[in-house]
Amino acid sequence: MNLLFKLATKNLIGAGLRTWLNVIVLSFSFLIIIWHKGLLDGWDRQAKNETIKWETGGGQYWQKNYDPYDPFSLTEAHSKIPPIFDTLVSKGEIASILITQGTIYPRGRIQSILVKGINSNQKLLKIPSSNFINNSDEIPALIGRNTATDNRIKVGDLITLRWRDAHGTFDAGNIKITEIFDTDVPTIDMGQIWVPIARLQKMMDMPGEATIIVWNKDEQGPVVADGWNFKTNEVLLKSITDLIKMKSVGGIILYIILLSLAMLAIFDTQVLSIFRRQKEIGTYIALGMTRRQVVGLFTIEGSLNSVLAGLLAALYGIPLLAIQASHGMSLPGGSKGFGLAVADKIYPVYSIGLVITTILLILLTTTIVSYLPSRRIAKMKPTEALRGKIQ
Repeated sequence: MNLLFKLATKNLIGAGLRTWLNVIVLSFSFLIIIWHKGLLDGWDRQAKNETIKWETGGGQYWQKNYDPYDPFSLTEAHSKIPPIFDTLVSKGEIASILITQGTIYPRGRIQSILVKGINSNQKLLKIPSSNFINNSDEIPALIGRNTATDNRIKVGDLITLRWRDAHGTFDAGNIKITEIFDTDVPTIDMGQIWVPIARLQKMMDMPGEATIIVWNKDEQGPVVADGWNFKTNEVLLKSITDLIKMKSVGGIILYIILLSLAMLAIFDTQVLSIFRRQKEIGTYIALGMTRRQVVGLFTIEGSLNSVLAGLLAALYGIPLLAIQASHGMSLPGGSKGFGLAVADKIYPVYSIGLVITTILLILLTTTIVSYLPSRRIAKMKPTEALRGKIQ
């Protein structure tokens, strides 16, 4: 086996430019597969971490009638906060949220909006609820940067808000924007404003009620009375997981195209090599090498292309990937408008498992592609091979 490796290495290097062209193309496949998968893994990690910090916490209790995709369900989606949570809410260790529909009139325009009340003392989510400023006449409100930009709202603006209370009666009042916050999670920004939950409960005539209770531990919360359903982060983050899986499937098509191009080049090289080296093959067999060993020699030669490609990809790929992992990849403006949890920059994550899996995949594929044309050697007669003729 040692002799076969030495011969294969010598023959591969002796092929010169043809070898290096194959190696360069294959190294691009190495690099792009690792880069693309690392980018998706980085996006997945960032999106989930930010969503947990800003919205889901350790999981959520939903009032049984609440459906985030059905705004009409908000009319009935509220219940008394279970007594078991009273102490945690008062300490700010969990967040209670009441949601209703409303309408604002910024600069003489009309805009439907979700009004969300949250306890001011909560420390669980990154929403800056501690910045609510108490005012007996105006309702203090927080708003996300995207919603503020879309409606040309600034800090200090007074805006008329209209809502319908628990009895179906319309009412209106002025809200004062006390802060505009920046977040990468559009589901707590787009088309919504945040007010103190105590103020919203009073406005809606729903004392002590909420729509969502955000749990503070990444584990199953305690069982509460009927009317509240616990949702784990696995359920709450499913949309992100499904999106990443969909993108990964699209990436597989790219991987197949890249590998096909590289494997086609190696396959053609092997076929041409066998055709041009018939006398060499006959000499090997005449000197005592079995056909199996000769087939193995050519298979090893083809497989070494992936080894050299891996070394070349490491030579220029490690610095490039390290720089991008450190500085991130900036995304075009407007990416958040699609409702995705996307930061201004995505920092790729390149795990050891990803690198090893990619190396093994390409090595296995190259070996198979190298072996297929080499099987023809087993059908050659030494005498005809020495004369340069294939049977």
